Amino acid sequence: MRSLLFFLAVLSTLVMQSQNISDVKIQGNKKLKSSFVKKVAKAKSGSVLDSLQLEEDIKLLKRLPSISHAYYQVFPSDNGDYNVFYNIEENFTIIPSFNVYTSNDGEFAYRLGLYEFNLLGQNMVFGGFYQKDIYSSYGINFRAPFLFSREFGLAVNHQDLQTLEPVFFDNTTSDYRYRNKSFEVLGLYQPNFNNRVEFGINSFLEEYEYVSGATSLSVPQNLSVQKLLYKGIYEYNNLDYHYQYVSGFKSQLNVQYVTSTSDALPEFVIGWNDFNFYKRLGQKGNWATRVRVGLSSNDDTPFAPFSVDNNINIRGVGNTIDRGTGAVVLNTEYRHTLYEKNWFVLQGNAFVDAGSWRNPGGDLGDFGQADNLRVFPGLGVRFIHKSIFNAIFRIDYGFGVSEKDGQGLVFGIGQYF
Repeated sequence: MRSLLFFLAVLSTLVMQSQNISDVKIQGNKKLKSSFVKKVAKAKSGSVLDSLQLEEDIKLLKRLPSISHAYYQVFPSDNGDYNVFYNIEENFTIIPSFNVYTSNDGEFAYRLGLYEFNLLGQNMVFGGFYQKDIYSSYGINFRAPFLFSREFGLAVNHQDLQTLEPVFFDNTTSDYRYRNKSFEVLGLYQPNFNNRVEFGINSFLEEYEYVSGATSLSVPQNLSVQKLLYKGIYEYNNLDYHYQYVSGFKSQLNVQYVTSTSDALPEFVIGWNDFNFYKRLGQKGNWATRVRVGLSSNDDTPFAPFSVDNNINIRGVGNTIDRGTGAVVLNTEYRHTLYEKNWFVLQGNAFVDAGSWRNPGGDLGDFGQADNLRVFPGLGVRFIHKSIFNAIFRIDYGFGVSEKDGQGLVFGIGQYF
């Protein structure tokens, strides 16, 4: 009897797989173009009906900024094949952003932005920001990952960023007005569902102007250097989204080669890899972990590229409190849905952020030195709108476990990682 049931199951599977798709129909979309969904979906009219392929299409659609949720249905058609329905729940995608934080001189700082994440119904991103962090800055961004086809896209970015940056040397600190004015063009290629590649060039002007603090004959007080940055990104992404919940694994490698016209800011190579792991725990829990490993050319310079900053890697540590030529960072947290009704979600989290850095000109043994280690546990809360893309307002409070470390609040839009 068991053998017969097994044979019938295999036979029904073979029969199902031998059927073709008569038509792919899109339902529930308003702003999002049906032609776009059909362009990025692998299921096509006339192709073989494959449930694994349908599941893959749905996972891809749920990653898109314009879609909060998606699912498929299959019905027999009049000609004996099958009609596939992709049901779409759209996000609202014209998103303002407002970040508030403390500048490096202890004053009030903010960033205002406005982005459209579904321009022309084609999942193209366009927008910009204005930042007041002692000095004024702005940025304009355009990203169209499916501009030419399902596989090929384009991104163009421009920014003029100015901040007050601390520079560390000889156990002292000075403050510099830092400027980075750049133009960037990236080619985007996604050969299949899990893999993505970007490659491009960034031309930028980098300037440092001394403001206050310690000085040294070996550290220039004014620099203005034109540079070229060659960037390559490889991402493996197997994440699955269900509203505020995420499960799966993602790895992103970022490698850059920077040329320079000045020995004071020499050319260098930098690379880092982010490993992200997410797991659903019960009905309301989500465990999230990020591990970052990065190294750069090990020049003994106060302008080292990796920074210790609570907006980037260690919540509560402060704004750019140290720099290095290598970094190993662990962020792990448990997210729990405390309240959910219709479009609104209140989520709490408990986290531990930890990291260590290689000193400029140092060696790999620096990662094990207590002076370079930061460990910050903490608690946070998230206010989430389920139908607006990335509408997550987060508040985290982290505190250092050692006497040398401080504590503080960190605000932001979107999950920390």
